Amino acid sequence: MEQEINDGIKVIIADASHEKYVDEILETISAAAKVRGTGIAKRTHEYLAQKMREGKAVIALNEDGEFAGFCYIESWGNKQYVANSGLIVSDRFRRHGLARRIKKRAFELSRQKWPDAKLFGLTSGGAVMKINTELGYVPVPFSELTDDEAFWKGCQGCVNHDVLMRTDRRYCICTAMLYDPAKHKDDK
Repeated sequence: MEQEINDGIKVIIADASHEKYVDEILETISAAAKVRGTGIAKRTHEYLAQKMREGKAVIALNEDGEFAGFCYIESWGNKQYVANSGLIVSDRFRRHGLARRIKKRAFELSRQKWPDAKLFGLTSGGAVMKINTELGYVPVPFSELTDDEAFWKGCQGCVNHDVLMRTDRRYCICTAMLYDPAKHKDDK
């Protein structure tokens, strides 16, 4: 499924053909973290490439094939939870609603792959919190998220990991947000 608005940017499910963008995605994420002074968990080239090969990533490209944005999904806790992570929009394409389109497509992909799973994300960005709220996410204590140690290990690459560990995973700079499909059964 593809979304296109008259800006020439397509938001699509990534596949192996998009692996050529991985280094640019990683550089864009790193640069954004430095500018904002906030934590973003670091991922490896192979990790993002694998998400693309598995159809667990969303990429935005303009009509010339230029990278515009990205997000990936991952299931945790025996597929009871799904995280939408790594949302990034290239500077050149910011302030045009592209993050909303990417996040919406990642949300749809998550619901398609794991319709009964609870979706969650960690963010310190107000814009992402607003997008999540529009999708039906609500802020929750970290205790309502997955207890899957592999997920929490991923936070080790974040500059704020010490806050998370000092508080026994109860608090961090990020806000935890959760979408529980059981609470949205009547939504259209």
